[in-house]
Amino acid sequence: MTSGPLPEAVRLSGHSDLLVETEDERLLLNTAHCTIIAADIEGFGQHHRNNANQVRLRHGMYEAMRASFDAAGIPWSECRREDRGDGVLVLASADVRKRLFADHLPDALVEALSSHNRLHPPRERIRLRLALHAGEVNFDLHGVTGSAINHTFRLLDSDVLKTALGSSSAALAIISSAWFFDDVIRHNELSRAKTYRQVEAVNKETQTQAWIRLLRPPVVRHLRPRDTRSA
Repeated sequence: MTSGPLPEAVRLSGHSDLLVETEDERLLLNTAHCTIIAADIEGFGQHHRNNANQVRLRHGMYEAMRASFDAAGIPWSECRREDRGDGVLVLASADVRKRLFADHLPDALVEALSSHNRLHPPRERIRLRLALHAGEVNFDLHGVTGSAINHTFRLLDSDVLKTALGSSSAALAIISSAWFFDDVIRHNELSRAKTYRQVEAVNKETQTQAWIRLLRPPVVRHLRPRDTRSA
């Protein structure tokens, strides 16, 4: 399922001065530079999770993404979203500041995931993998494609990211492409670049440098009630 208004931003009205002779040429002109976010739920299809659990996991993921995007100043309703079963692909137009995805989104997302997890049993608790990249995206009648999309999903599905999350107590594991880290994350103090570690991501035909950050759930401190009895 695809939702969101981004295709309106890449209508061909901007190419009215070009002579487009074929439908193929028209499709190839329908491109835009986007920030690309891909996410999936760890262990979504494990046998201990039934269909009802998976429905609640998906609902929790979407609610956490929506709430955290809006909290970070990224308008969720204006992003293009493509459902991926156990995850989601999100595209934000170039006029949305890229630094928001590194400065504010990670903490907002881990907080939203933790809020969901506190209210659900273990089989419905979410640990999320998330990939960050940006690049040119082609839009057609069926969805989106492009080397930047492929690269994002190679990072998301890489063993190094799965191992990083699986061997930790984190609720969220973020993998950033080398480009996104070098051009966005490391230049902004709020992005906490020093919390990322450089890795080599290998998946199918892709072998590339990337950066991983693990975010653990915030500690919830329960204050003991003050004893007001007289001594």
